[in-house]
Amino acid sequence: MTLLSIRNLEVHYGDLIGVADVSLDVAEGEVVALLGSNGAGKTTTLNAVAGLIPASGGSITFAGERIDGKPAYAVVSRRIGLSPEGWRLFVGQSVENNLMLGATPLADRSRAAPLLERVYAIFPRLAERRLQLAGTMSGGERQMLAVGRALMSDPRLLMLDEPSLGLAPATVEIMYETLERLHGEGLTILLAEQSVELALEFADRAYVLQVGRTVMSGTASDLADDPEVQKVYLGMG
Repeated sequence: MTLLSIRNLEVHYGDLIGVADVSLDVAEGEVVALLGSNGAGKTTTLNAVAGLIPASGGSITFAGERIDGKPAYAVVSRRIGLSPEGWRLFVGQSVENNLMLGATPLADRSRAAPLLERVYAIFPRLAERRLQLAGTMSGGERQMLAVGRALMSDPRLLMLDEPSLGLAPATVEIMYETLERLHGEGLTILLAEQSVELALEFADRAYVLQVGRTVMSGTASDLADDPEVQKVYLGMG
């Protein structure tokens, strides 16, 4: 079953074009990677799905329902969670307060407590620092907190924007092991990632974006072996 479908997405920032023509599909239970250099349109695409910026054209369909044009609070209530690039945490609030803010879209507030305990089981470091201010945490801990906050909305689709950016290799390994475990439990994942090797090792399929357009797609294994992907579209080699 196709869970997310994007067709000919356009996003304009005034006279500037952030995304010109992006199309992709994500099946339920799948891991899909968005690949591309800085400025390719990866973050803009995720933000458009999340309702953080309006689509100027095209369509975004989730679980058979058009969601383009809906505000962010309406999108997240449909069980789409986003862990944004740069974390965007409330740095003056505690770890636990940041996590509980992620539960705001839940219709049944009684579910917040078990979801919180689940996040603490996934990220024991957050449980240890539940009273610590988010602004005093390391980069790796902030990334855990951003993902944990997204999980508090109990998403069917988890979107991650550059989850490895700026993290030490050991922390990246822990993060991707955690994502593997979540995927194994049935979570559908769409991630934007500049670390091509890491993304293609984790994903089932991938789409390559260049200057706001989908220019290539395929299985992760096929794209990993394609020199055109590495040389032309990703600036490698």
